[in-house]
Amino acid sequence: MSLSTHVLDAAKGLPAAGVTVRLDRRADDGTWTTLAEAHTDDDGRVREWDAPPGAGVHRLTFDTAGLSDFYPEVTVAFTITDPGRHHHVPLLISPFAYSTYRGS
Repeated sequence: MSLSTHVLDAAKGLPAAGVTVRLDRRADDGTWTTLAEAHTDDDGRVREWDAPPGAGVHRLTFDTAGLSDFYPEVTVAFTITDPGRHHHVPLLISPFAYSTYRGS
């Protein structure tokens, strides 16, 4: 299974390089465990993680303090039901708004 993300700075119209992104998995008791941490590359992407996420509920936490004065971090929770498929979770950030979706 693979998981990737892409961070785009909507205010500048450019990929957001150097953004710290943390990948966590939720246990059955509701606690979160950090699986990996990465930084976006020059194209604003994290293409691979040190640990495969597997099935279950996960979250990506983006350190967006340099991209938004209002949102110092953005957390996106999602469920992986088919670990055999690729999952892509983009983040589009601007100073006062953000959006995300299930990408391809």
